[in-house]
Amino acid sequence: MKRGSQAGASAGPSQRQLRVGELVRHALSDILSRGDIPDPALARVLITVPEVRMSPDLKIATCYVMPLGGKDETGVIKALATNAKPLRGELGRRLELKFTPELRFRIDTSFEEGARIDALLRSPDVARDLDHENDEDRESDDDADGATSKGDEA
Repeated sequence: MKRGSQAGASAGPSQRQLRVGELVRHALSDILSRGDIPDPALARVLITVPEVRMSPDLKIATCYVMPLGGKDETGVIKALATNAKPLRGELGRRLELKFTPELRFRIDTSFEEGARIDALLRSPDVARDLDHENDEDRESDDDADGATSKGDEA
């Protein structure tokens, strides 16, 4: 079954990509938490792996990582990139996949983005706009109820 170029581009990741990404995420988290890679730069910091995105052919895994406390992000990314081959080897031993994916590491910014959106939603301007919309919704609901009851009487 072959997908059209438009369908594949607009659709999100397949179930297979999501499942393999989750397997890689769990295995990578386990490897990093147990300290199976003997690198002092990785041993002195706790690293969370919130997400792994797989390429459509499952040969590249983009791993979004965040050192606990957000300290020394660039150092952690460099250490992970340096140890990508040993990490990939360890993943290959733990996972039953036809191909062990190439690992690419990126800093996870979803926490920062979530905090930014939360701050925007709590800003006075947005709160004022939301209150104004709620007032308009209540008025339109009252109008709709009144119109319905008048129509029922006729």
